Amino acid sequence: MPVNTPLHGFFTFIAMNKSERLLSLDAFRGFTMASMVLVNNPGSWEHIYPQLEHAAWNGWTFTDCIFPFFLWIVGVAITFSLSSRRRKGATTNAVLIQIVRRTLVLFFMGIVLNGFPFGLIGDASFSLSSIRIPGVLQRIAIGYCCASILYLYASTRGIGIAIGALLSGYWILMTLLPVAGIELGSMEMGKNFASYIDSIFLSGHMWKNTMTWDPEGIVSTLPAIASTLFGVLTGKYLQSAKHSPGEKTNWMIVVGSGMIFLGIVLDMWLPINKSLWTSSYSIMMAGWATVLFAIVYFILDVKHITWWSFPFIVYGSNAITAYCLSAVQESVIYAITITIAVSAEQPQVLSLKDYWMATFFFPYAAPLNASLLYGLCTVGAMYCILWVMLKNKWIVKI
Repeated sequence: MPVNTPLHGFFTFIAMNKSERLLSLDAFRGFTMASMVLVNNPGSWEHIYPQLEHAAWNGWTFTDCIFPFFLWIVGVAITFSLSSRRRKGATTNAVLIQIVRRTLVLFFMGIVLNGFPFGLIGDASFSLSSIRIPGVLQRIAIGYCCASILYLYASTRGIGIAIGALLSGYWILMTLLPVAGIELGSMEMGKNFASYIDSIFLSGHMWKNTMTWDPEGIVSTLPAIASTLFGVLTGKYLQSAKHSPGEKTNWMIVVGSGMIFLGIVLDMWLPINKSLWTSSYSIMMAGWATVLFAIVYFILDVKHITWWSFPFIVYGSNAITAYCLSAVQESVIYAITITIAVSAEQPQVLSLKDYWMATFFFPYAAPLNASLLYGLCTVGAMYCILWVMLKNKWIVKI
């Protein structure tokens, strides 16, 4: 039964019904979210192991896998949550209202995280006129909305056609539409069709590290929707009765491997690029997600070898909560400053995070290891909070 809270209506705290959850999906979601917390919270952005930061432009690292994995997982989860609602008698209109509500709440939460702490502590220069509009939660919201509606109204074949249209349409936009002052088909940073569209519609509201283009911008959201739809197709297949669980594992590995190969081949014409979310990147990452999930699915839901999965289940049961909490704490410890009297004439002002690093991490480990250790501590702190929530059988649903 729902627990009445001041936020009831936006967030529903419900007891976990294990029979309605796919253990492997929670575990894979948990691994993905724990990875996202780790790479988003290094001790120092100047000291990061290469695989724990994004590729400079073309190419990919472990970090570049995380966001598309999460969108793919959202797609799989859509098929289970919406089919469950329909089985319980929910009308199409009621489901649509839920989809719209969740989309708006997710999008709004993303903008709030972009602006937090709103100049209330630390730098007081915050202004709504320059707040970033795109973001991770915003892209998840759009992917969720589009994929959910297609799942309700389109057949499997229709969803496949939609994926083809999104990926090929994006390819056409990026390579064949001329832009003044930019070479036709350019994929250079800040000099491509996607950045041109961002500069028109998102001027002043983009990622602070560039302010001229956004990695979660408008045009690149099209293939990101396709990433979510790949997950929808996988979810539909998982719920079909055509094959046994073992056969489903085999087919997911075969199809996923084929997608990885196709993405690598397409890289020769449209480079694999996370910031542009190119079609080759979308296909390859969906392939990796399918293969890795198939392995987890086989271990947990086919062979029922579950002893190792609990830490990932903890993260996977409240994934969005983990993301939001880690983002909030990171903003706060950057905003809070401490003045250190290096000398009477020249005091040093450090953020709370930099002070912690200088006091508790850098003196005891090499810079790369100290930075990684801080990230792991953040993962551990979030785990403790999520473990308490799971122990009390609370799942935060938006």
